[in-house]
Amino acid sequence: MDILETERLLLYPLTRSFLTEEYLSWINNDEVIRFLETEKGSTIEDLNKYLKSIETNKIFAWAIVLKETDKHIGNIKIDPIDSKHGYGEYGIMIGDKDTWGQGFAKEASKRVLMYCFETLKLRKVNLGVLKNNSSAVKLYESLGFVKEGVYKKHKVYDGVVYDELRMALFK
Repeated sequence: MDILETERLLLYPLTRSFLTEEYLSWINNDEVIRFLETEKGSTIEDLNKYLKSIETNKIFAWAIVLKETDKHIGNIKIDPIDSKHGYGEYGIMIGDKDTWGQGFAKEASKRVLMYCFETLKLRKVNLGVLKNNSSAVKLYESLGFVKEGVYKKHKVYDGVVYDELRMALFK
């Protein structure tokens, strides 16, 4: 898998080389995983198994790393990919809260989406986002994603039921 580059970021294939206590702290932080499918309570062994499965299954997942400091701040992936129908499912996590609000998610996303359309030859990229996660919805709309539908009362986080927006970006 290719290393991708932007003005401020390097996107490296996500491997066990990124297995750190800091990464583990992200996936056990309520604020970071609030709207993610990640389950709190992961151990370093759980994270190692997850990263090994990404390597073994050749999943298109990248670690987002700051060029200036070589700091791993999050991950981005397109998984699963349906080659027959030409689409993939997008997901991103900026785990380092100190870097929130600085445009890194948008910068990484633009580069990965370009890779999806130009290199992987996908015709569409999909995502699911909670309807009330307004900052994420705003990001996705700014990238060109459009709303395709709503799954009513679809996800439960901390005992609260949420609608999920389904969004897509077309080549």
